[in-house]
Amino acid sequence: MPPHILLAEDHPDIRDLIQEILEAQGYRVTSMADGQEALAAFERETPDLIVADVLMPHTDGFALLKAVRAHPTGAAVPFIFLSARHEPAATAEARVLGADDYLFKPFDADDLVQAIQAKLERRRATQRFDTRAAHLQTVSMLANVIETRDRYTRGHVERVQHYALDLARELGWDSEALSVLEFGALLHDVGKILVPRAILNKPKRLVAAEWAVMRRHPEIGAQMLSGVDHLRGAVPYVLYHHERWDGQGYPAGLSKNEIPPEGRLLALADTYDAMTSDRAYRSAVQHELAMNEIRKGAGTQFDPEMGTAFIRLREAAFGSASLGGAPAQ
Repeated sequence: MPPHILLAEDHPDIRDLIQEILEAQGYRVTSMADGQEALAAFERETPDLIVADVLMPHTDGFALLKAVRAHPTGAAVPFIFLSARHEPAATAEARVLGADDYLFKPFDADDLVQAIQAKLERRRATQRFDTRAAHLQTVSMLANVIETRDRYTRGHVERVQHYALDLARELGWDSEALSVLEFGALLHDVGKILVPRAILNKPKRLVAAEWAVMRRHPEIGAQMLSGVDHLRGAVPYVLYHHERWDGQGYPAGLSKNEIPPEGRLLALADTYDAMTSDRAYRSAVQHELAMNEIRKGAGTQFDPEMGTAFIRLREAAFGSASLGGAPAQ
C-alpha cells in the first residue's frame, strides 16, 4: 500500500496543486481545508506523514501539530509545515513543537517531494530499527531459555553468532542477510526445547534411541518458527545446520549446494564452538586441534570455500592473540 499523506491547506488552489503533485508520486492523499478537519481525519486513520499550512481557520497548523503530538499514535508521525511566514519566531515555535521540516511559500515542487521522501525514509528506518531491536530481545530471551536447560552449552549461541557473523562479513553478505543471521544463529538450537533434559545433560554418549530424539531438533525448531512471520527467515539456519557437504548429515541428507548457504555457514561456526567447548561427554579441545578438524572436513563435512574462509578468519584471530591480544570469542 502506498504511503498515506494527510494534507491540511485552506487555500483550495494550493491544496489541489499539492494533492496533484503528491498523487503523481504515487502517494495516497487525504486533503482537508483546515486544521480541525485534518485532526478529525488523523483520528480516523493515522497517516504516514502530515503536510500542513500554518495559517488556517478554526485550528491553525501549530494547534494541529500540538494535538497530533499529544495523540497516542502521533508522536512519531513526520510533520512538515508550509508557510508564507518567514519570521524566526514562527520557525522556532515549529521546532519546539516537534515539526520535522518547514518549507516557505512559494516552494518548489521538487523541494516538497524530496522533503517528504526523506522524512518517510527516516521513519521507515526508525521503525525497522525499533522492530529489529524488539525482536532481537525476544529471540535472546528465548535462546537463554534453551541454554538454561543444557548446562554444557552456556554461551554457545552467542559465540556461534559471533563466529557466523564474522564469516558472513568475510564472504560479503549484505546488511539484510546479516540481520537475519543474527536471529538465525541465536535460534539455531531452538528445537532442543522439546528434547528431554536427561538427554541434553547425559554425561555419556547417547544410545541410538536417544540420538534419534536429539536429531529431531532441527525439524522441531523449523516447525516452531515457520508460523512466526518475522522469524521465518531464520528457518534455514535452524533446519540445515547439521547437513553435511557430502550428504551424510541430517535431517534431509542434502549435499553440496543443495544445502542453503545459511546452513553451510552455520555448520562451521556451530561445529567449531562445539569442539572448543566442554560438553557432557568430553572436554573442550584446543584451537589448533579444532582447526585441523575443520581442514580435514572442508570438502566432506563443510563447504570447502566457506571452510577456507573460516580457517583464515580464526587463524588471524589467534595470530593477533599471540601478539598480545585476546582470542576473539
